[in-house]
Amino acid sequence: MEYTATIEEENKEIANRYKDLLKGTYQTLSEDDKKMIRKAFDIAVEAHSEQRRKSGEPYIFHPIAVAKIVAYEIGLGATSIAAALLHDVVEDTHYTVEDIERLFGETVARIVSGLTKISKLKKEQDYSIQAENFRKMLLTLNDDVRVILIKIADRLHNMQTMDAMPDYKQVKIASETLYIYAPLAHRLGLYNIKTELEDLGLKYTEPDVYNDILNKIKESKEDQQKYIDTFNARIKEALDKENFQYQIKGRFKSIFSIRRKMLKQKVSFDEVYDKFAIRIIYQPTSNDEKFDAWKIYSIVTDFYKPNPARLRDWISQPKSTGYEALHITVIGPESKWVEVQIRSQRMDEIAEKGYAAHFKYKQGNVRESGLEEWLNRLKETLENQSLNAVDFVEDFKLNLYAKEIYVFTPKGDLKSLPKGASALDFAFAVHTDVGLKCRGAKVNGKLVPLSHELKSGDQVDVLTSATNKPNVRWLDFVITARARAKIKSALKAEEKNIAEEGKAILARKLRHLKINYSEKVVHEIASYFNLKTSFDLFYRIGNGAIDNTQLKEFVSQRSGSLMNFFKNPFKRTGGKEITDREEVTNKYDALVFGKEEERLDYTLAQCCKPIAGDDVFGFITINDGIKVHKMNCPNAISLQSNYAYRIIKAKWIDSTKQEFSVVLHISGVDNKGIVNNLTRVISNNMDVFINSINISGNAGIFDGKLSITIKNRNQLNKLIDNIKKVDGVLKVDRVNRM
Repeated sequence: MEYTATIEEENKEIANRYKDLLKGTYQTLSEDDKKMIRKAFDIAVEAHSEQRRKSGEPYIFHPIAVAKIVAYEIGLGATSIAAALLHDVVEDTHYTVEDIERLFGETVARIVSGLTKISKLKKEQDYSIQAENFRKMLLTLNDDVRVILIKIADRLHNMQTMDAMPDYKQVKIASETLYIYAPLAHRLGLYNIKTELEDLGLKYTEPDVYNDILNKIKESKEDQQKYIDTFNARIKEALDKENFQYQIKGRFKSIFSIRRKMLKQKVSFDEVYDKFAIRIIYQPTSNDEKFDAWKIYSIVTDFYKPNPARLRDWISQPKSTGYEALHITVIGPESKWVEVQIRSQRMDEIAEKGYAAHFKYKQGNVRESGLEEWLNRLKETLENQSLNAVDFVEDFKLNLYAKEIYVFTPKGDLKSLPKGASALDFAFAVHTDVGLKCRGAKVNGKLVPLSHELKSGDQVDVLTSATNKPNVRWLDFVITARARAKIKSALKAEEKNIAEEGKAILARKLRHLKINYSEKVVHEIASYFNLKTSFDLFYRIGNGAIDNTQLKEFVSQRSGSLMNFFKNPFKRTGGKEITDREEVTNKYDALVFGKEEERLDYTLAQCCKPIAGDDVFGFITINDGIKVHKMNCPNAISLQSNYAYRIIKAKWIDSTKQEFSVVLHISGVDNKGIVNNLTRVISNNMDVFINSINISGNAGIFDGKLSITIKNRNQLNKLIDNIKKVDGVLKVDRVNRM
């Protein structure tokens, strides 16, 4: 619809919107607060006076709307309201950050500066550039969390008023919103905003699905209201009898969450069983909110039978976002499932306003909240950021939507972790040093591997060793951003040490081969081994992936090339470009399967044509062996749901970097102390770990299997040669191929 209004009408509307902004602020405003907000409003009106939105409206409508979301829905105070009014002033007009600091002080200027940095990020579509932009935005959390809160309000208003934009921009902005802004809003406790962002995101990314569900909700609204009234009538009577002051609200689940349930459970709209929820918000009758909540729980379950598997007690142990409530799912009239949420008024405010309400109620409460703990952990993660922006954003996102479990330390302290967290995640949650030196864990008194998945209520005791070091396999079973960041950082430091050692080894070996060590020669060797950086070369020499024999092959090839050059100088070709960057690049040269990471025969599926490095899985066919499919293959969902027992875990590896298991078959003459001699030889080979050893003797001969973890083929070949030298060993074979 085309926008039409006179200047007089616009000025009147601007004044009305400003009055409306001040009228319903969550925080109490002093006279000084009101003066600061008025000053910010006057500057914003003047600065944006010549600008219009895509819809034709005056641009100032947008900052006022953002400030209103900040004041009403997020519940922030005068500083944030002023910053929201000014959030586009530095980016779009002649005002500078210095001007804002002079007029409003350091805090408002810092917030506006943070918002301006985010807005100036490049808008290219390229994924890695977009990831870099998101990383820069997340780094503003280090400065002031209010920057992100105002940015979320800005994004919400843009999503609410996106109809005037071209289709491709709508899809791009909506996708970004679902990817990072909605999860961020969720993590900061802004559930209403998160829900609206998700629904609006779906509206523009899948308009047909959105409209279909919306129409079905509208059609059933009258019936739903009747049902809620019937459900509430019996509870109201009992709550009145107990003299509770309360409110009961009935609400339909969001369009986005209904869509998610339809996909997850593979059901139609009509088959989604808990499409609406009842919320009971009570005024505590005593100092014990928890007692009142359980009393209301008792009243509800007197009338409606609860599903014990669906009880969620976030009052005894709040979520790390600060959210508190008691959730129960009961069978209501007509045998329909209904979710009932029980909250005090304080809990409801924290659920609605998140961050701001939490700090309003925190006065006098010395216990650090889950939200603050999360922000502190997040800041630590941000400070130790990965060099790879895509990995950084993916790791960060892991913890935004994760459901939580609660586990105990040996002293009985409670730790909150994302669902699916391993014993190693717990070790890093205790302390970085505990994680890095972790060699095992006891869960409920029983020794478990580091990859053991924890469950709520587990008591975890971490075992450490001063000599233990992280390895690349750890990344396969940690899910917290903190653990991943710390492991990657430690691995990079270890890579640097190995590369330094490799550089010294290379210089020494070249001297023996009568070749002068120089940058040119290093680049020639790196090019010969198809490596991108000299650092790659040093690292692979340091860890034994490139050995003396291969270097000798390079020297003989080089001598041959030199002779050919003198014979035919015109056929000379330019060498491959090698850099000195400190980063070990991946050369995916193998596909491994299962927990043991075995090399097996396979073929690549034609439906999705995976290439080295793709996320893949193996599918065991009846006639054609293992077929490898991409995780996002069109047939993946069908195969994984109908033939789960035939799915085998698979991943691409760089065998020069990866540790993997090898089983050796050993046989020979059963001399005294043979097992002791074997284990000593293996222990003397650096970085080789024994997984299991099983040797039996009979009538003077022995036979057995040895499972070990090694780094590469060269390391394995050296080990096999050393084992063969042990007195009594006659034969050593590999059982699983590398």
